[in-house]
Amino acid sequence: MEVKSTTKFVRLSPKKARDVAREIQGLPVSAALDILAFTPKKAAYLINKTLKTAIADAENNFALDADSLYVKEAVIGAGPTIRRYKPRARGSAGPILKRTSHIFVTLAEAPDEEDAKPKKRHLSKKAEA
Repeated sequence: MEVKSTTKFVRLSPKKARDVAREIQGLPVSAALDILAFTPKKAAYLINKTLKTAIADAENNFALDADSLYVKEAVIGAGPTIRRYKPRARGSAGPILKRTSHIFVTLAEAPDEEDAKPKKRHLSKKAEA
């Protein structure tokens, strides 16, 4: 079972947010929350909010245990760019790009130990030779 949560139109550059999102991918939820709590960036606060929303959705809507969840993926997409212009020398104008982001967090249940083991494959006699 996968649980997805989205935060859109966040006033933050996607490039800055991707650094934080890469740190939590593949981690258990508890470890990801710890990392985000002690990361001194704006992106960490916003991704933390989105992650907590996904955890709450998993517990309330799908009756999943938060201890068995891990961050399957944390993706930062580019949102629309707000364009402003600043006066420059000789009557020209310099663009100012105010970038926005979309934050997507996907949680999944940790696989059971017996499911994680590789299954034995039976080879035909032709493959053995």
